[in-house]
Amino acid sequence: MTKSAKLLHSVLLAMALLFVAPLMGNVALVFGVAQAHAQAAVSEGTQVASIGFDGNSRFNDNQLSAMVDVAVRRVYTQAGIATDIQTIQAAYSQAGYSNVSVTVRTEPTNDGRARVIFVVNEGDRAGIAAINFTGNNSISSMVLKGVLVTKESHLFSWLFRDDVYDEDRLAVDRERVRLYYANRGFPDARVLSSVAEFDAERNAYFINFTVEEGQRYNFGNVAIETSIPGLNADALRGGIATGSGSRYSISDLSQSTSELAIRATNQGYPFAEVRPRIDRDVANNTFNVTYLVDEGPRIYVERINITGNTKTRDYVIRREFEFGEGDPFNRALVTKGRASIESLGFFSSVQVTSAQGSAPDRVVLNVAVVERSTGDYGVGAGYSTRDGIFGEISLTERNFLGRGQYLRVALGRSENGETYDFSFTEPRFMGLRMSAGIDLYRRVTAEGNNFTYGTETTGGQLRFGLPIIEDLTLTTRVGLSQTIFKDADAPFMPSPWYITDGMTRDKLTLGYTLTYDTLDNQQRPTEGMVLSFSQDYNTLTSDFLTTEVRARVYYPIWEEMGVVASLRGQAGAITDLGGGGIHPTDAFILGPNLVRGYAYGGMGARANPTNDPLGVLAYAGLSAEIDFPLPFLPENWGLHGAVWGDVGWIDGTPAAGVADTGIGNPLKSSVGASIIWESPMGPLRGDFAHVIEPDSFDRTQVFQLTLSTLF
Repeated sequence: MTKSAKLLHSVLLAMALLFVAPLMGNVALVFGVAQAHAQAAVSEGTQVASIGFDGNSRFNDNQLSAMVDVAVRRVYTQAGIATDIQTIQAAYSQAGYSNVSVTVRTEPTNDGRARVIFVVNEGDRAGIAAINFTGNNSISSMVLKGVLVTKESHLFSWLFRDDVYDEDRLAVDRERVRLYYANRGFPDARVLSSVAEFDAERNAYFINFTVEEGQRYNFGNVAIETSIPGLNADALRGGIATGSGSRYSISDLSQSTSELAIRATNQGYPFAEVRPRIDRDVANNTFNVTYLVDEGPRIYVERINITGNTKTRDYVIRREFEFGEGDPFNRALVTKGRASIESLGFFSSVQVTSAQGSAPDRVVLNVAVVERSTGDYGVGAGYSTRDGIFGEISLTERNFLGRGQYLRVALGRSENGETYDFSFTEPRFMGLRMSAGIDLYRRVTAEGNNFTYGTETTGGQLRFGLPIIEDLTLTTRVGLSQTIFKDADAPFMPSPWYITDGMTRDKLTLGYTLTYDTLDNQQRPTEGMVLSFSQDYNTLTSDFLTTEVRARVYYPIWEEMGVVASLRGQAGAITDLGGGGIHPTDAFILGPNLVRGYAYGGMGARANPTNDPLGVLAYAGLSAEIDFPLPFLPENWGLHGAVWGDVGWIDGTPAAGVADTGIGNPLKSSVGASIIWESPMGPLRGDFAHVIEPDSFDRTQVFQLTLSTLF
């Protein structure tokens, strides 16, 4: 087409548009067609002046700009634009937007270049309607769903975005299911297939896993053989987790192998290598295991390289290894060090690889980490039967200044008062394997709800934590606090038990806690036990010793269905060392922390005439609970139920001269059921309780809402 023909074509087109547009009442049509005409004028190789994005909300402009090559090339080509469109679509698809479409609009600039605009039509995010399993005869689908990273769409999917279909994530889920079976007695279990089908009408995926379980096995005979002269094989037996008669577990097998190597190292044999020899007994469905402990090659660590830590300092990572450069190379210690680095919670990925050093007997360790955000700020609200409606604003940094230190500041407010908290912890005080920390706090409670008087308590404590042996830690503390009492009515109480407006009580506390912990999971344990014993000596205004012991044991009674039983015991006593008696504000104030169904301070003697709880000087309690998943509800909602029974015993009344009531029946008991939600704030539980034969002056409650704790 000649230049004159092109000019005539453009003039005729413009005249037609000016004539048709008013008749159609759509002036926008003029600009749309003109824009299309301008876009057609952009040819291959045109320089790109700038890029832009329109219609995007899931990814911001900076994120999309980093995905497209045209931002780097600055040259317009059809092939390059097509590749950029595919890249954007792939990113959206991975984020769960299966119906996304991307087009390109170009706008010529005055200098002969072009502006490229990617127009994104995101559509609705596709979810996961259902996840189904076939072939799982021994382990329920509900339990297996809890193993998966991929989750069914649920009430909070918009927040957690855990219902996104992704092929890479599905591959991880297949391996997680296989390992779950392998750790529960099924060494031959396989995931034959995992198929995802997209339903366009529902804009959601249906995912189907097909499982082949195989036979279930236990461990049979377990033995240790060594070729190392002088090694005490019997001293290694404590590291074996594969007990005869226990179910087969690949995790226990690996753990035992590593632990035996570490114990051999502690005996002075750092080059010891441990290999499990496994003999399958098909007739009895058992695996006989013999751990072979032999001398390995004498290799030394030449260098430890650390990469990827833009915030965390090298020494924070390096100190998690129980060896340094120049020390013997031990694979078990490397594995243990990697697990320690992962447990810090600072990294989303930790990879440890080895490479040949400068000599045949030298090795270089390469530690590659990917950092994650360690700072959190939170605004929370809730309700408890003790404090009523409460709220909290907090700021937490778990890797302060990249030094691995913990820092938390929190402000709280409830119907009954205010709280102010500051906490700082150095996990490796003076470079040693001990922690040191400081806690500062202020507690303000108003008169009325629980007591007829209010308090203002300001205090702080220094604490030190020290590992004694594996699973056993010692925490020591020294604290100082002052409590100012507020009582506008100032009721008369005989000395020395009086409480008047403006009265102060000072307390210096020296104490320690021994904790033994073998739980498999701190958030939702299914097996193991936790035991603590603590004593606190209190002096200044008063002189007494507080002793408490608490224990809780967990055991899976129907593991295939996720049913776990637990037994909790606790006891405490206050010993008067000064002979002046125990003030009511220093006594144990008991309620649902001992027997659920009782209100806070709802058991024991009460004061005359204020009816304030006086507390007790000794207590003991026992609780049994069965925790189970709620049927017909998606596992990823985080909801499960429990049934339980509590029984407690109380004794001793401080300030007996002002007691209006006695203890009455010292035995307190209740039964009930609970609904527990694994909320982002922690396990939130609602307890429905029935108290059995309370005293007339006891205060009870049918329902209690609390954040759940191990004790």
